[in-house]
Amino acid sequence: MSTPYIVDGYEVVVGLEVHCQLATDSKIFCGCRARLEGGKSVADVESNSATCPVCTAQPGALPVLNKKVVEYAIKAGLATGCKINLKNIFARKNYFYPDSPKGYQISQFELPICENGFLNIETANGQKKINIQRIHMEEDAGKNLHRDGYSLVNLNRAGVPLVEIVSGPEMKSPEEAGAYLRALYAIVTYIGICDGNMQEGNFRCDANVSVMPKGSTKLGTRAEIKNVNSFRFVEKAIEFEAARQVELLQSGGKVVQETRLYDSTKNITVSMRSKEEAQDYRYFPDPDLVPVLLEQAFVDKIRESLPELPEQKRIRLASEFGINPQDAGLLTSSKSLADFFEKTLGLAVKGGAEKKSAAKSAANLINGEITRLLNEESIEIGRSKLTPAHMADLVQLVQASVVSSTGAKQVIAAVWKTGESVDAIVEREGLKQVSDVSSLEPAVDKVIAANPGPVAEFRAGKDKLIGFFVGQVMKETGGKANPGTIQELIKKKLLP
Repeated sequence: MSTPYIVDGYEVVVGLEVHCQLATDSKIFCGCRARLEGGKSVADVESNSATCPVCTAQPGALPVLNKKVVEYAIKAGLATGCKINLKNIFARKNYFYPDSPKGYQISQFELPICENGFLNIETANGQKKINIQRIHMEEDAGKNLHRDGYSLVNLNRAGVPLVEIVSGPEMKSPEEAGAYLRALYAIVTYIGICDGNMQEGNFRCDANVSVMPKGSTKLGTRAEIKNVNSFRFVEKAIEFEAARQVELLQSGGKVVQETRLYDSTKNITVSMRSKEEAQDYRYFPDPDLVPVLLEQAFVDKIRESLPELPEQKRIRLASEFGINPQDAGLLTSSKSLADFFEKTLGLAVKGGAEKKSAAKSAANLINGEITRLLNEESIEIGRSKLTPAHMADLVQLVQASVVSSTGAKQVIAAVWKTGESVDAIVEREGLKQVSDVSSLEPAVDKVIAANPGPVAEFRAGKDKLIGFFVGQVMKETGGKANPGTIQELIKKKLLP
């Protein structure tokens, strides 16, 4: 059980509605292209060029369901433990905005394709199960472009297929919401239904946030924060919104049900419009689309095609390679990073490295220096100049004590910029460790002579001082000495 996030005596409750843009080539109800290479949004090509009579709602144009969208929605449901409804129905969700030319959105309401699933997340206090109420298929809207005194509409994105994944109101902190989103993101990218390009809106979230007095079981009035497309921004938006609602209640005001937007530059949420209730959308079954009737054999075939999921991979990596669960969790947090690790390890072992020690070295470097660089540049590993071949070469050098862990970080930084070979960088920068005893002995003697006090303490049994001596010799040699060789030399000289 996780610890609730408390703000001045109030508990925070969060439910998330995630819109996942499906990686199909064409739109949900017509043959227009739905995506560009690399997961970029079709909205980025010439305005209104990726459209047809169906997605621009011309009179007499009728929708035809894309089978691949159904398959991808089923994959999402199976990967999150959902019940797959063999009969599901499309509905019209009526509202009027310029970016929705029909005056309604084709979505699902009473009979969605997936229901009653769950997702396990890792919290500071262990694992927590978050229930998923439903997953339904729907079409995306177009995009309004606001100018000085007027607005334009680009309908390239209208009709791009989405699944909306709706959690229960069960997350009790911004951190839990972030953990849920990261886990869900990993799943949809692992199973290949979403490109995961958050900057392009491939994966975005509406957060329903409410507060209630500590210990209460009655949920407060919620505000919905729309279209946040960053894990960290979702966490920050929830933090601000919870504090705003508590301050409002403590001053005698009331929280109203509304839609709000998050301004990341100011770290605030601002009111957008009053929140419509479900009945205000006037849902009814779409008369142009027949019910979707699935056969169990079709669902079972899709189940058999599912790849190894993130949680399964995390357990396997920890078991097979002796990596601690936390490191395995970081490695499997994205498909691209997990693939990078496994390709690196395969090449390193092929080159002669011992599997388990190579796995630990690779995991440390990937979860440390490489993740830091990825976060700095907000990119996936596949867009960097660092390849699994580079990493395999580096892991082998680390395993052979040719390069130290500090030197390995320098190599990664250099490869990141230039893409050069590891051997070339090691030679040019002089990063090979010195293991020759005769070369290191003068530096060890100098450090011993300069530190009579620590020498006496070490000889008296203070074993932990070995780290001090190793550090001093490393300084003396410019970080190039082999720490293992230094330790042996110090012990040989100081212990009887």
